[in-house]
Amino acid sequence: MPRARVVLVHGLRTSATMWRRQLAALARHDIEAVAIDLPGHGSHIGEPFTLDESMRVLREALPARDGRDPSRPATPPPTLLVGLSLGGYLAVEFAARHPGRIDGLVAASCGARPRGAGLSGYRRLADLIGRLPDRGRAMNDAMVRIFLRGDAVDDVLAGGVALDVMAPALLAVGELDPEAALARIDVPVWFVNGRFDHFRFEERRMLRATPYGRLVVVPGATHLVSLSRPDDFTAAVLGAVAELEARAARRRRFGKAVT
Repeated sequence: MPRARVVLVHGLRTSATMWRRQLAALARHDIEAVAIDLPGHGSHIGEPFTLDESMRVLREALPARDGRDPSRPATPPPTLLVGLSLGGYLAVEFAARHPGRIDGLVAASCGARPRGAGLSGYRRLADLIGRLPDRGRAMNDAMVRIFLRGDAVDDVLAGGVALDVMAPALLAVGELDPEAALARIDVPVWFVNGRFDHFRFEERRMLRATPYGRLVVVPGATHLVSLSRPDDFTAAVLGAVAELEARAARRRRFGKAVT
């Protein structure tokens, strides 16, 4: 039996291949890790992106665990949901909507509420990029090569670039209230942000919104923290797994919930 199960959710316009470094590292630690493709991304490029369909994909990756008894020795290994940027906002929403399906959450690079002038500006920029002859593919690839190095570039581009999802994805994210969702999540939440991430300016507000929050700031990392500092990000995930294992051991020992 693996130590834990980890489900990884990618960011906007990328795909499951962005997690290749984490998948390999987690496997070496006897952790079952699965990276999914969101609607309109990766293996689903060309399909429409919607919030409802995103929640369906997550439900398939994280089925209900009816009848689970945490006090029994046969308790399954803990489940950790990990999302970055768009994937982080969706993971927070999923955890709030589906209590009991996960034991912990890593919400990376989503340390600001998606609303106001920032979101409006981002949507206008996305509209302008979408009007380019190549719908922004050359700009996307150039930015990836500027901010990332080596294998990280290949990891981002290997699954293809979802050129048509920016408008519907930003519209969907704008309908979410991650602060309110975090208040409903009753499992530990780790906020993992790069030191130079432009999305982290409300990370303390997000941290206060959840009763079981922790904040990890990765030195030298940018918004794509799992790619710019993959070893540090993996270490944060492994730390979360270790804490969930310890909590599960205490539940088995004392036969009651552990906060």
